[in-house]
Amino acid sequence: MNALPAIIAACLAGGVLAIICAAGTLALDARWISRLVSFAVGALLGAVFLELLPHALEHAAVQPIMLTLLAGLLLFFLLEKLVLWRHSHGDNGEEVGGASRPGHDHGRPGLMIVIGNSVHNFCDGIVIAATFIADFTLGTTTTVAIVAHAIPQQVGDFAVLMHSGYTRRRAFTTNLVTGAATLLGGLVGYFALTPVQRFLPLVLAFAAASLLYVAVADLIPSLHRHPAPAQTARQLVLIGIGIGLIALVHFALEN
Repeated sequence: MNALPAIIAACLAGGVLAIICAAGTLALDARWISRLVSFAVGALLGAVFLELLPHALEHAAVQPIMLTLLAGLLLFFLLEKLVLWRHSHGDNGEEVGGASRPGHDHGRPGLMIVIGNSVHNFCDGIVIAATFIADFTLGTTTTVAIVAHAIPQQVGDFAVLMHSGYTRRRAFTTNLVTGAATLLGGLVGYFALTPVQRFLPLVLAFAAASLLYVAVADLIPSLHRHPAPAQTARQLVLIGIGIGLIALVHFALEN
């Protein structure tokens, strides 16, 4: 079965559809955004531990898969450090209460969002391509996880762009254009990985590192801002729903 049509459809869902959905959530109460983050954590963890790693381990030895996972986590840590350093280096803008004043950052955060989103979406496209080449069910569940985490991420990006002086329409258009990088990554991944499918287990392990890092380093820390027992219980339920959705999609497609 040719995976290319599925990759194109999934990349459009992962990039453009997530942005459109995120634009709609801007009207929601902030509590709903926090709930989306909890759900996204569950979907990402489910994709990593129920889909990506088991599939990779079916076709390769444990040690190279675990080493690739470890190397991927360290690489994403260094890449994020580089982005943060470039963002803060030479930034002498005035701060009020630990945050830059609107209108005094010359659009620097907005530019960082555009660059960062394009790179991130491109990598998501490669992940989608790799998983669909390996297995249709794996590709579908991974796409669900990517869309789940992209929506709350895009909501935050909209806020930063508007803080940087973008109008609502320009912020939406800008993120829509960067969303096209997902499709580009999917096409590059398809044509680059199809001839070398023997390396797919390592690529899947690297993809697992990407999703795991997003869940653990980017999303879970934001959940700690709400430490009340009732909120923690709600977060655990939503994380469980995210994991359950991945398991349900897998079960439905396999049967």
